[in-house]
Amino acid sequence: MSLKPNMELSIILPVYNEHDNLKFLIPQLTKLSKELLNKYEILVVDDDSSDETDKLIENLQNKYTNLRYIKRIINRSLPLSILEGIKRSKFKNTLWLDADGSMDINSVELLIREFIEDETKYYIGSRFVNGGGYKGQNSQQNSIFQIFKSLRNSEDSFLAIYLSILFNKILESALHSGVRDLTSGFIIGNKHNFNEYNFIESNYGDYFVYLVSDLVIQGQKIKEVGYICKPRVHGSSKTSNNLMTLIRLGLPYIKAAIICKKKMKQRR
Repeated sequence: MSLKPNMELSIILPVYNEHDNLKFLIPQLTKLSKELLNKYEILVVDDDSSDETDKLIENLQNKYTNLRYIKRIINRSLPLSILEGIKRSKFKNTLWLDADGSMDINSVELLIREFIEDETKYYIGSRFVNGGGYKGQNSQQNSIFQIFKSLRNSEDSFLAIYLSILFNKILESALHSGVRDLTSGFIIGNKHNFNEYNFIESNYGDYFVYLVSDLVIQGQKIKEVGYICKPRVHGSSKTSNNLMTLIRLGLPYIKAAIICKKKMKQRR
């Protein structure tokens, strides 16, 4: 595909202690962006990492001029990091993804290519539609036991993944939004329809429930694009292995579903 005239994109990477993953991800994103986009920038929004992420980005900036670094000192928060990236981005079109290696460069390319075809839509990387899967396994073709097997040499928690699948089924049943992966955190679209309160009201990944529901209420067109979520190889997972902690972390998602369901009913 040739470059599309005036195609501009801000790629946001909210990070905390992802030094070893960023070493590989940023060069890959830079190469891909040059091939597909006329103008782009990569914003690393760092929640005051302790693994010398700042030094890594400083070194990489000598080679990649479109790489920007934003360091946050207070109020560590995934949704607030994304919000700051959106606010400080140069271009109206934004894409963000986790920097833990779970969303590989092929998946990023897939979302960008879809968006180039139709910039009026919002494209969500989804683990639960055709072509999607969890931790290296196609969810349509493999069992939960095969997914467990793929995690043996990774830094991910099987329990966290199982509960994530369960929570998504609960959220899908509660909201009927038409979106199956309501905790994706992998999206591309026009930033002007991303309302600030969706991020401010949130605790962690529940921001995505608010965000998607708000887009649905606005009448925005959303398309889920299947991708295989890869196991973490470098660094430590931000999700606990403790059952009670995971349940506690999941409660804000249920709260978000209840709030969003009421809002969607009021708008219908």
